[in-house]
Parts: sequence; structure tokens; C-alpha cells
Amino acid sequence: MIQISNLHKSFKKNHVLKGIDLTIDKGGIYAILGPNGSGKTTMIKSILGMIVPNEGQLKVDGEDIAKKFAYRQKLNYLPQIANFPGNIKVSELIRMIIDLREQTADHEPLLDTFGLRPYWEQKLSTLSGGSAQKVNLVLTFMFDNPIYILDEPTTGLDPNALIQFKKLLKGERDKGKTILITTHIMPFVEEVADEIIYLLEGRIGFKGSIDALLELHKAEDIEHAIAKMAKNMVDV
Repeated sequence: MIQISNLHKSFKKNHVLKGIDLTIDKGGIYAILGPNGSGKTTMIKSILGMIVPNEGQLKVDGEDIAKKFAYRQKLNYLPQIANFPGNIKVSELIRMIIDLREQTADHEPLLDTFGLRPYWEQKLSTLSGGSAQKVNLVLTFMFDNPIYILDEPTTGLDPNALIQFKKLLKGERDKGKTILITTHIMPFVEEVADEIIYLLEGRIGFKGSIDALLELHKAEDIEHAIAKMAKNMVDV
């Protein structure tokens, strides 16, 4: 599904990705973890084609994505911060995105899932941060594509919306979708993730199940396991 080989990326003297090798060949929920500056966002933006690597190869569905754009139709992306134009309505934004993507969309059930029908004709500038994030989720999940990339998707969600979001995630996983999530919320990771991908200083330190991570570092929870792994990687 996604194959990354020897991926390097530098911004001037800052070498952010240092030979990333990663293969995701089946559906599931993959939590991409790591401290700020570890390379998570750079790796994700490379997959999205928003950043051009200095070296290495990246394939989606077996196709090298270098200088190609059609593959993006297979991706649904949720950015960490949704910068919506404030002077248009929720309804206008959703219809505009459907027109731009030229794909079949099913937003109606999602409006009910996240309680957005009362805001349908409301301007985006009047929405709270949590409501804006719900709109962001609708825009992401209304297209039926095989790969989802979600950057801090739980930001601003109230408890009920978070419950509905987790149900939505698990439902898409059960359909065979591949879902990459960056987050700092470890209880959320423990509840939804099938595998963890841990980055530190531009390198992958671990890829595997939560149980495998805990066993490897003889830890009782993810926080302690990651702390031990980070220390070991720095000490090497």
C-alpha cells in the first residue's frame, strides 16, 4: 500500500529525515508517534506530495509518486489546523470540496454523526474550534478512499464527538482501509491503534503492535515503553 525506501529530507542544514524505510502493506490503524521535530510531519507531507524529498523513493499502491498527482485521489487527508475561509457557510464549503475533488461523497450520515445539521447554513467564522474540527472530519471521511492520513484528529473534540470518531475509525479499518494517525494522546493510541510507528530524530525506532512494544521494553504502558525506547535511541 505504502512503501518508503531510504527517504532523506533536509531544510538547509537541518537533516529532518535520515534514511526512512517503511512498508505498510495491509489495512489497519497506524499511530505515528514521536517528539516534536522527530520528522513525523515531514514524512506525512512527503507521502502527500507536499514535500519533495532530497533522496529516496516513495510508492503508493506500487507506483512511484515522484512528479505524479493522480495517486492523491486515493488519499483522504485531515490537517491538524483547518484554515477555512470564514465568510462561507458549512454547506458551501462541503459542496465546494466535492466539486473540487470530483468524487462521489456521502456527507449526510456524517452530519448526523457529529451533530452538524444545526450549523449547515452557518458561516465558518462563527464556529467554535470543536465544531470546525467536526467539519474537518466530515470533509475527510465523506470520500470512500483506501488511505486516510490524519494529523492530530482529536484536537478540540468533546467527549461525545470523540466516541463517535473512534467508532468511525474502527468502522473504516474494518472495511480494510489504511489509516495513518499522528497524535500525542496515548490513551487514544492504546484504544484504536493496530500498530505503532515511532520516529526519533528522523529515524524509525520501532514498528509493530502495542503488545510487542510493551514486551520489548518490559513496560506497563505506552508512555513508559516510549520513554525507554527514546533513551535507548539517544544513547546509541
